Amino acid sequence: MYNHPIMEAKHRIAFGGGCHWCTEAVYKSLKGIISVEQGFVAPEGEESSFSEAVIAHYDPKVISLEDLILVHLYTHKSTSDHGMRKKYRSAIYTFETVDVKRSTGALKEFQKNFKDPLVTKVLPFRKFKISDKAFQNYYFKNPYKPFCQTHIVPKLDLLMLKFADKVDHNKVVLGQ
Repeated sequence: MYNHPIMEAKHRIAFGGGCHWCTEAVYKSLKGIISVEQGFVAPEGEESSFSEAVIAHYDPKVISLEDLILVHLYTHKSTSDHGMRKKYRSAIYTFETVDVKRSTGALKEFQKNFKDPLVTKVLPFRKFKISDKAFQNYYFKNPYKPFCQTHIVPKLDLLMLKFADKVDHNKVVLGQ
């Protein structure tokens, strides 16, 4: 089988934590992201129910797994074990065994950036259900809707403030 250079550079990791419209907008705004699939992820093991998440396909030569994890921790309530955690599980879903160790190590390393303990878990990916087409790419189709202005724009503002060097400035549309 022919291996195309783009396919060789493509890695994937999934993130859940808040509304998948928000998470999708955050990851689609980053350099090195090839594509983002928005939907619901079910992990292996005890917590096998579906919750909102995205799968980020990325080029590790442009953005590292650790950078993607740090962005994730800052752009959702990664230290809050609130009542909506079943729907919005704070998680890093891994596809490769090597990413379990890297993700766990990153969480331990990044804990020092947060006052409260991180509730984000590293879980093995099991299954994905894509969102209805009408809800995919939600922010970029509707940047000025009240939901986007209230919930997504503040995350993108934070992204620009803390991770400006990782942001693809041609993709970000900030509300006024």
